[in-house]
Amino acid sequence: MRAVAYDRYGGNEVLAVTTLPRPKVGPGEILIRVRSAAVNPVDWKVMTGGLDPLMQTVFPVVPGWDVAGVVEQAGLDTPEFAPGDEVYSYARRDYLHGGTFAELVTVAARDAAPKPDSIGWDEAAGLPLAGLTAYQTLTRLDTGPDDTVLIHGAAGGVGTLAVQIATAFGARVIGTASPANHERLRALGAEPVAYGDGLAERVRDLSPTGATVVVDYVGGVLDATLAVLREGGRHASIADDRVVGAGGQWMWTRPDGAGLRALAALVEAGKLTVPVAAVLPLEQVAEAFDLSRAGHTPGKIIIRVSS
Repeated sequence: MRAVAYDRYGGNEVLAVTTLPRPKVGPGEILIRVRSAAVNPVDWKVMTGGLDPLMQTVFPVVPGWDVAGVVEQAGLDTPEFAPGDEVYSYARRDYLHGGTFAELVTVAARDAAPKPDSIGWDEAAGLPLAGLTAYQTLTRLDTGPDDTVLIHGAAGGVGTLAVQIATAFGARVIGTASPANHERLRALGAEPVAYGDGLAERVRDLSPTGATVVVDYVGGVLDATLAVLREGGRHASIADDRVVGAGGQWMWTRPDGAGLRALAALVEAGKLTVPVAAVLPLEQVAEAFDLSRAGHTPGKIIIRVSS
């Protein structure tokens, strides 16, 4: 099968389009013929060795953890899926090796879900990691209709989905972003505020009693979080482990088929959309990584593997 892979840590220079063996399909797994995959910042960060202290690496590594495609083969004991099913998945394993920037990828059946019918392959591929990150932070903090939620980084890939999910949960949402993104946040249901010096005061202007839930998707904002968090409030971060010492949760997103089904239900109900900023072919993964590093795209960067 065609794939993009690297056989050592480094920058874009280690990426190569290559041919790799067809993956074996173990018990409890499905083999997906990839239609689209999505780029996340973690993809190029792990390529430099950024997760080497945490995860075992088996070279060559095919990057990519998000996928949407068609079941090509179902392994033993996978009654929930059959060849021809359209699925999507956050396909992270416990070690780095076989990712989604390839024609075929194996995924644990428990980590996959039916693709939402109302969106295309590109949008579906852009949802799993960012969507589960938003969903898991908000649900672990028991976010509901009685909450005022502050989202740090509300205009980013995760934040944009978190705004929509928190709104769907019935919460009031305040989101930090640059002024250029404020209208976009308003359209999604959030009350935007500019980040930076004076953030706590601006949040208090909107909500004098502060926030009951704060989620941090950018890091470096713990002081502002604590300044606006109500007594008894809950907070979490995916970017700053100092929250643990301040009564919060530091989170790492888990693959979760049930969570993907919940996200799909929100999509089908018209409560969740996935913005796509760019679609590139498999041969342009390096260019896609450059776009991701620049950090200015207003949506997901997609790798189109097949049509």
